Amino acid sequence: MQPLIFDNRFIRELPGDPIQDNYTRQVSDCLWSSVQPTPVKNPQLLAYSADVAQMLGLNATSMQTPELIHTLGGNAVLAGMVTYATRYGGHQFGNWAGQLGDGRAIYLGELLHAEQRFELQLKGAGETPYSRRADGRAVLRSSLREFLCSEAMHYLGAPTTRALSLVTTGDGVVRDMFYDGNQQIEPGAIVCRVAPSFTRFGHFELLASRNELGLLAQLVRFTIDRDFADWRAQSGLDMSSQPLSEAVISAWFSEICRRTAVMVAHWMRVGFVHGVMNTDNMSILGLTIDYGPYGWVDNFDPGWTPNTTDAQGRRYCFGRQPDIARWNLERLADALATLLPNSQGLAVGLTHYDQVYGASLTTSLSHKFGWDAWQEADGELVNRVFELMTRAEVDMTLFFNLLAEIDIHAPQLDLLKPAFYLEKSLDQYRAAFTSWLTDYATRIKASTLTPSARLTHMAAANPIYVLRNYMAQEAIDLATQGDMSRLHTLLNLLQQPYTLQAGMDEFRQKRPDWARQKAGCSMLSCSS
Repeated sequence: MQPLIFDNRFIRELPGDPIQDNYTRQVSDCLWSSVQPTPVKNPQLLAYSADVAQMLGLNATSMQTPELIHTLGGNAVLAGMVTYATRYGGHQFGNWAGQLGDGRAIYLGELLHAEQRFELQLKGAGETPYSRRADGRAVLRSSLREFLCSEAMHYLGAPTTRALSLVTTGDGVVRDMFYDGNQQIEPGAIVCRVAPSFTRFGHFELLASRNELGLLAQLVRFTIDRDFADWRAQSGLDMSSQPLSEAVISAWFSEICRRTAVMVAHWMRVGFVHGVMNTDNMSILGLTIDYGPYGWVDNFDPGWTPNTTDAQGRRYCFGRQPDIARWNLERLADALATLLPNSQGLAVGLTHYDQVYGASLTTSLSHKFGWDAWQEADGELVNRVFELMTRAEVDMTLFFNLLAEIDIHAPQLDLLKPAFYLEKSLDQYRAAFTSWLTDYATRIKASTLTPSARLTHMAAANPIYVLRNYMAQEAIDLATQGDMSRLHTLLNLLQQPYTLQAGMDEFRQKRPDWARQKAGCSMLSCSS
């Protein structure tokens, strides 16, 4: 295997924890702690992303070497790698949780390839000083879901962290999946996650909360210099002042707001629900990060959440995601405001979030529905059908796929029948849907788009295949029995989510009835 090149700026330029022993504790006045992955019994490579491997300068041969497999399982490190965990805090379900940190994620350092920088991180590699009461491990079911979803989101066009590999450890991990006192031993696994940076809102929040303002200022400068290099060069802002000027910090925050708005607009476009939008799960780069109890909307429902922990409050349900992202940005603004004489510039960033999200959403909706530039009256048409879809239990993904097949000169509701979960709803809401289809066809006829352009827009905005929870659970059930066929089928399928693929009709169906209440297929816990 060709040597990989590492340049570990985070630990070289930012202060680390002077305590070398690995035990759970409150850590202060630093950003990272040195820690080694806990060795595992028998690491086995179940799957890897060929695209991510190539991005890192790896290939099929190198991915199969025992040296790399042991590294991806936490049993070894390659030359140049440095292992550590980072310190951050966060607001969880709206409440300040204090120090959190990488409780089971251990960095392997920063890899350089093709003039790009990538942080590598093993999730499930053992305890760190930030593990609190946990064991730092992850199980196969959650690891498989994270591996698949990281790649699925990338190919859907949503900004996301990536996943290089899925490795089983050969060790059992005790988990209480439903938090009901029924602990079970599950197979352990580790995902190698990849991103330009895994820095989160919570990194800045914790420093502000502890009044470690000198360190906060240092982290802000470092993050802008390393992780926003292209933006910094294009912005032309003066970074030479000590401390950084209010103009620089405010402009940088506005860029974070922009990226976050674009990310969430993509979530809403494809029907993705993150499930745990705590501030410690928000990427400073506007990447989807930390795939826990996520899910895709099956029957359209703005109030749906995939997270059992959120079942009562529904704080992180589908329809609230844009507002929660803004709330999280407000908490980041609170942290950054501790460095500034006033926060007026940060308020401008929040307004920028509103503007970018609104523009991104209306553009994506225009493409999803297949009309030209957004018009004011389009909002009523969209809200009307979304309300009908919610009441009638209509599948979001299938509805938009089938809508592209409607004959706008003679629209027929029965063409949309496969998207209805309840046949009685088709009859119950027939008049209302037919009226909407008539108005929709009128709007299409008034559009300046040609028929082919309309279908092109719709095909690019509406995926045919998404990683529905029941599909992931089927792959988990088979993998637990040693059968990786469904895992690899889904990995390949989801690399072309907008293209109709031969022999894949079973994955273009709405959620089957048996999956409506089945564990792992409707809602999930944070247990992993």
